[in-house]
Amino acid sequence: MRGKLLPLASLYLVQGLPYGLQSGLLPVLLRARGLSLTRVGLTKALYAPWLFKLVWAPLVDARGSARAWLMCSTAALGLVCGLLAGLPPAEAGQAGLPGTVVGLLLLLNLGAAVQDVALDTLAVQLLEPAELGPGNTVQVVAYKLGSALAGGGLLALLPILSWPLLFLLLAATYWLAAALAWAAPALRRLPQPQPSGHSPYTLHHLQDLLTVPGTLWTAGFVLTYKLGEQGANSLFPLLLLDHGTSALDLGLWNGVGAMACSIAGSFLGGALLTRQWQLLPLLKSVLQFRFGGLACQTALLFYLNTPGASLGPGTILRALLSLCLQHFLGGLVTTVTFTGMMRCSQLAPSALQVRRHDRDTKGLQAWSVMQALTLTPSTVQATHYSLLATLELLGKLLLGVLAGALADSLGPRLCFSFLLTLSALPLLYLDLAPSTLL
Repeated sequence: MRGKLLPLASLYLVQGLPYGLQSGLLPVLLRARGLSLTRVGLTKALYAPWLFKLVWAPLVDARGSARAWLMCSTAALGLVCGLLAGLPPAEAGQAGLPGTVVGLLLLLNLGAAVQDVALDTLAVQLLEPAELGPGNTVQVVAYKLGSALAGGGLLALLPILSWPLLFLLLAATYWLAAALAWAAPALRRLPQPQPSGHSPYTLHHLQDLLTVPGTLWTAGFVLTYKLGEQGANSLFPLLLLDHGTSALDLGLWNGVGAMACSIAGSFLGGALLTRQWQLLPLLKSVLQFRFGGLACQTALLFYLNTPGASLGPGTILRALLSLCLQHFLGGLVTTVTFTGMMRCSQLAPSALQVRRHDRDTKGLQAWSVMQALTLTPSTVQATHYSLLATLELLGKLLLGVLAGALADSLGPRLCFSFLLTLSALPLLYLDLAPSTLL
């Protein structure tokens, strides 16, 4: 198993770099320069290319190998970082980001989204059912570690290292990862895709994916389970910045410290799944803990916004610790949820065989049916997983983009009360879960 997990961990770490850059570094820099919470939140729209993964997922599946796509997209990300190294983050006196930098950041997200499709395809092909718990732990932990390094680490080092040098280091990291994608023995042993002259996916195929047992429920869950958490995680650090917390402290606590706690939570989730905990009961328990943590953070925010409230070091420390707690619980929830997503995707080939042929179709006969349809099991699984991952990202982006506008219009107190209500909805939704996901 180690030969599979080590290259996956390295590649998922690199995949987390753009997210950390745009979620940890840019919001704090822009808010420190006086931008409104609404305008800072709108920078999350740079993640838009991730929402269109299903557009190019069929292309990745049908043209060449997933390993080749992974290597090329990772190398392209290194090229984009090299170009960003030659541009300043902002012109003198400019409040926002220059248009060229925005365009390159969009390209960075486009390359990262293609890389994500290829890497998820390889992960689905590599991991056996018994390896899903450790595999998803590696996926989430490595991704968050990359995010912490590029977000909090980058923010902490920015006063020491120049902007060009930081992006040159990122470019070198991407090129090393591209070499790993090509040379890793576990990835080289994967079977080569069979060429097909047929169009790999149509609207009919997408409709078939929605008939996979548990898909509609899982889609609804991943769209909503992060709404409250994501909005709070986007706003709370910026509100602490408004109350006098330094950008360096936020970089260390919200970037490195909070992500370390998130990684610890992900490890705990993987360990609990490895010990044969049932998925849905475990998910309900961790969602309850997360709701309690967000309730404590909301109460602390109410205190911080009370006129005459003492904002001494102890209060700020408690606020920063609440960030770490929320990220710990968020990491726990994410690992369990991603395992459920992959478990649902692994039902896809057999479900489509049942739909298109016969419920008693098994073994070699089922494989022949799948070949006749020009859809291999790994291709169906990868596209199904990409569909769920796209919806999961859409749910997170929705509140990430709108949270600033909600805080500006409603005020922090009403906004966080609304976010707390949203975080309770997944607990109610779990009661509708199908038995196929147990």
